[in-house]
Amino acid sequence: MNRNANKINMGFWEKLPRHFFCLAPLADVTDAAFRQIISKYSRHGEKDGGPDVFWTEFVSADGLASAQGREKLVIDLKYSENERPIVAQLFSSKPENMFKAAQLAKELGFDGIDINMGCPDRAIERQGTGAAHIKDPKVAQEVIRAAQEGAPGLPISVKTRTGYNVNQIETWVPLLLEMNIAALTIHARTRKEMSKVPAQWDTIKRAVEIRNESGKNTLIIGNGDVKDIADGIQKAEESGADGVMLGRAIFGNPWLFDRTRDIDSISLEEKLQVMVEHTKLFETLLGQYKNFSIMKKHYKAYVQGFEGARELRMKLMQSNSTQEVEEIVSNFKRE
Repeated sequence: MNRNANKINMGFWEKLPRHFFCLAPLADVTDAAFRQIISKYSRHGEKDGGPDVFWTEFVSADGLASAQGREKLVIDLKYSENERPIVAQLFSSKPENMFKAAQLAKELGFDGIDINMGCPDRAIERQGTGAAHIKDPKVAQEVIRAAQEGAPGLPISVKTRTGYNVNQIETWVPLLLEMNIAALTIHARTRKEMSKVPAQWDTIKRAVEIRNESGKNTLIIGNGDVKDIADGIQKAEESGADGVMLGRAIFGNPWLFDRTRDIDSISLEEKLQVMVEHTKLFETLLGQYKNFSIMKKHYKAYVQGFEGARELRMKLMQSNSTQEVEEIVSNFKRE
């Protein structure tokens, strides 16, 4: 089929392999510290390494649009050169604020901008954004257009769900494709389903068909219940998705995107060493801006499945600094 590509700014997206793998934006998880750890231990940029694309945590465009908010939130847009290509994920229902935030993302050197139109959090929805965009496609389109105009030259993408209360793929996807976005990530559940039911990957397959019928070259990325790279490859082949996004599988497993290693082959010694390294990096990069308690959800994931894990985990949950974590781990190794 002859695809109408001339209006779509694909940017880095057109250089990616098929099937490519992305790290999902997870609030208070995939921050600058954890992304650097993932980049190192998943061998990003190397043969059989990954991910192919990094996302920041989602950031409020409304906040970034004000001087006071920008000062507080810009830390969430911190990244390093070894994470490229890196996409800034923004959310807002106000086109004028999305325009300003997109301008900032371009100034900061991001490779692309992604707009969150799938977050089910009530506080986000009350602002008319996240999954609430599915109920108001006109505003959704205005927000996308604002990002495109605010950051000319940068590819704009969208992350969303299959629908709000019911599957709306047949109407929702065409409205997004109409905006000539470079990529569309679809979490294969509705907003109502949250994560309570299995992801419906047949909806990803249908989204690919709709894209093909439209003549657009927008890339379709599938998301939901992907256990590992092998599972992702299978889902991509069955659905026809161009790429796959992994989220929850990254917890406690920064080796996830390295196709040459399996989590079961990682020694306890290495897991604990990487956990301490992650903690040090968090304190160095983000310590003065973020609460140390953010690290504790990582400790729950790193420390499981071995003798003494529960006791070690309980001690780590009481820690408040890198020094304390190092001492706790050192004592555990001596026991």
